[in-house]
Amino acid sequence: MQSAIPLWALVLDYVLGMIMWTLIGRFGMGLFLPKESKFFFMRFFVWATDPLLNLFKPITPSFLIPAIVPLYVAWFFYMVRFYLMPWVLGYSVMGMLSFPLESEFAHGLAAFFRMFLN
Repeated sequence: MQSAIPLWALVLDYVLGMIMWTLIGRFGMGLFLPKESKFFFMRFFVWATDPLLNLFKPITPSFLIPAIVPLYVAWFFYMVRFYLMPWVLGYSVMGMLSFPLESEFAHGLAAFFRMFLN
């Protein structure tokens, strides 16, 4: 299905997508748990995203509350995936579910539900 997209672009999109969704996951978990929580998933999200949050600290507005900062940084990864990647690949418009990572997930989820509906 993704044969028209070069392998390097797929790998780059998957990496950027995983980073973006990990940041969104940290934001979501941060709504319910403190950063210092001993819960395994929260510790993973903090460990995986703290270096990125520190890297983006110089361009992060000081008025943002700490819980929203991971979502702010995830927005940059989304913008790269939505605007820069299609431009690099030469597409003018990619359309709905054009992100390879999310597209593969949506197709897998649809196949999973089709198994139970048939």
